[in-house]
Amino acid sequence: MKRDTEERQWELIYKLRIHHLYRSEEQLLKLPLHELEMEYKRLQSDCHPHSDSGSINWIHAKR
Repeated sequence: MKRDTEERQWELIYKLRIHHLYRSEEQLLKLPLHELEMEYKRLQSDCHPHSDSGSINWIHAKR
């Protein structure tokens, strides 16, 4: 379970870093997983659906 959480955290950090929202990974590493998820959801809602970031899909999403 902890490994899944860490993988999810690193996945979100990578996606947020792509958009240059934070200057360093250290800033993102300080955030707990739920805050990273909120930041990513905010990013998705701010992006146009046809932009590059709008087409990002979760690899490990459970449906």
